[in-house]
Amino acid sequence: MNEKPGTIYDDVKKCVDEVINYVGKDITFSMTLALGKPILFMNELYRRAKEDPEIKLRIITALTLEKPKGHTDLEKRFLVPLSDRVFAGVPEFDFMLDFRAGKLSKNVEVLEFFCKAGGYLGSPEAQQNHLATNYTHANRDAMALGCNVFGQLIGYQEIDGRTMYSMSCNTDVCLEAVKNLKDLRAKGEKVAIIGEANKKMPFMYGDAVVEADTYDIILQGPQYDYELFCPPKDPVALPDHMIGINVSTLIKDGGTIQVGIGALGDAIVSGLIMRNEHNDLYQEILDKAGILKRYKKLIDEWGDTGVFQKGLYGSSEMFVDAFMQMYKSKILKRKVFDSVPLMKLINEGKLTPENIPSDILDILIEMKAIHSTLNEEDFTFLTRFGILKQGLTYENGFILDQGTQYSTDLNVDHNRMEIRTLLGNQLLDGQVILGAFFVGPKAFYQALNDMSEDERKLFGMSGVEKVNQLYGGEELRTLQRKDARFVNTGMVASILGSIASDQLEDARVISGIGGQYNFVAMGHALPDARVIMMVKSTKGSGKSLKSNIVFSYGHCSVPKHLRDIIVTEYGIADVRSLPEKQVIANLINIADSKFQQQLLDQAKKAGKIPLDYEIPQEYRNNTPEKISALLKPYQSHGVFRPFPFGTDLTETEIALGGALKGLKRLSTGNRLKMAKGLLQELFRPIPESTYPFMERLNLHKPSNIQEKIMRKLVVFALRNNNVLNNSTLHHKPVSNQARGNRSL
Repeated sequence: MNEKPGTIYDDVKKCVDEVINYVGKDITFSMTLALGKPILFMNELYRRAKEDPEIKLRIITALTLEKPKGHTDLEKRFLVPLSDRVFAGVPEFDFMLDFRAGKLSKNVEVLEFFCKAGGYLGSPEAQQNHLATNYTHANRDAMALGCNVFGQLIGYQEIDGRTMYSMSCNTDVCLEAVKNLKDLRAKGEKVAIIGEANKKMPFMYGDAVVEADTYDIILQGPQYDYELFCPPKDPVALPDHMIGINVSTLIKDGGTIQVGIGALGDAIVSGLIMRNEHNDLYQEILDKAGILKRYKKLIDEWGDTGVFQKGLYGSSEMFVDAFMQMYKSKILKRKVFDSVPLMKLINEGKLTPENIPSDILDILIEMKAIHSTLNEEDFTFLTRFGILKQGLTYENGFILDQGTQYSTDLNVDHNRMEIRTLLGNQLLDGQVILGAFFVGPKAFYQALNDMSEDERKLFGMSGVEKVNQLYGGEELRTLQRKDARFVNTGMVASILGSIASDQLEDARVISGIGGQYNFVAMGHALPDARVIMMVKSTKGSGKSLKSNIVFSYGHCSVPKHLRDIIVTEYGIADVRSLPEKQVIANLINIADSKFQQQLLDQAKKAGKIPLDYEIPQEYRNNTPEKISALLKPYQSHGVFRPFPFGTDLTETEIALGGALKGLKRLSTGNRLKMAKGLLQELFRPIPESTYPFMERLNLHKPSNIQEKIMRKLVVFALRNNNVLNNSTLHHKPVSNQARGNRSL
């Protein structure tokens, strides 16, 4: 494209001109998921396509981040001010704005292989254009669809006097995408590779660091240093916290963990932090919940409930804020190294990252990891990992230390003893996590930016071809990922152990499979690993309440022959290596009690469980009230809070958001209760304590009958969610003018 790759442009229009002039007007543009999208380049490319109907633009991507806006007037009143505050300075994708408005240009097609859960349920166009591809196959499928332009958001900084670039938040598919396109170019194809450099992007290491010539054009300048997208956290409900407590008992100290984004990920880490920092309280909850008694054998063999002495290593496609919380709490601290011999020694307890034994060279020679006469490759290995101290040089078969020369012939005892004086104090170049992409709140990005370079290097980034699978480095990755627990989320579990997590029975896609298959496969391939699937026991409310543990389901993401451990708020079902009658019994034990007998009757009718089998009495009280009664009293200890790691929402917004969600549930699950409640509110005065909420929704001065009714609806929502009885809420004073209109 350019005679000199890595050319810096500050003009996005000129950049797009170059791309169109070179590849032509038939453009298949691929960009990575989530945060790593080049927004300004994409917007200009889309603008050109809107202006020029001769351009055929196909966009291949996933998880296009959007500012929340809401659908109803009430939702918009709540979300728009929040969005304006939290996402100030964050540009939006013009093609998504047009897509949501039904105005996407006819010469533009958008194909996504993953989306925000439920984000496209009502869009036939998005459903028809969904790419059912596994994360590790996304590049393959993009290439098959004719990808000829690729772009991503990157970070940059000076290193040793040179400007270096980092793929930062998205090494995931980007490393492979760049390689694939350069391979195409070598075959004579016309392709373009674009980087959009943003100074605010944390500069990450691992495999993320690249030279400028990785890209044909790099867009760089002050206008590209816009604010990064930072989605607010979802609240963690008490049943979510209970799932987190259950899962926390299955994580072995010294092992490996993978968790995802969202409330359940935060719930797991919240439970692990309680286990590590407040173990007495943690043990008390486990005892009261009956977890230690019910699952003693499983926990003794596969789990742990003690504090983290060795710590955990993170191996997760998504490096989420929850990992940062574990790092701060000294849980994420088990370092791994890209060396088979070192990992063998560490796993066998013969070496620790903090202490290098004096006979380490003898051990490595015996393992045939280095030669008895050290060559330059051996020297590079030993200095890279800190086995030999920093500042040494290798020259003509000798090691030099500030002018002193040491023989590398370790067959001679004298030479061995002399070399020992050059040993380092601790291993270097270790990592506590290997991730493929990240996205999170502002505080997460800030924490990464505030770290020293050495500390940030602990957080490695690489492609999904390395993070999500064992292929290509089986021995090393197996050693690194010891005692792995791959924790994922499912929507529905059948009583035979299959999981549906990405699609409904009617074929509508909820999200996409992402990397779930990879983690399931690794969990079964690694001898000391387990796959943990989290499923909330029910969905909906009132008359629309349904069980997520079902007899059968018309879609399957994880088949029953790959079943392992399934967790709900009511317990743990270890269903690996069991006959189906026992699988069914174990899963019914963790279902909501409203649905247990129906599930049992269906299983008996199908001949899948003995006719005389009955559900044990200790599992017949699986109710939300039981969970609430167990966990709610502990909130006074500062645990089981809706936002265990903080939030960008104010206290008023937290309470209001919960009330409006409750109202939405009632509108589908119990409309009669909602109608009665609203009718009662019509004849009641507006409580004074609701004025801060009314001000927040701009309903404190209703100007028409619709706003007056909406205000009553908000009061009902607050009352229904017990907000008005919450004396801990602090509200701003309300003006006298606002106080003057208390009822319809």
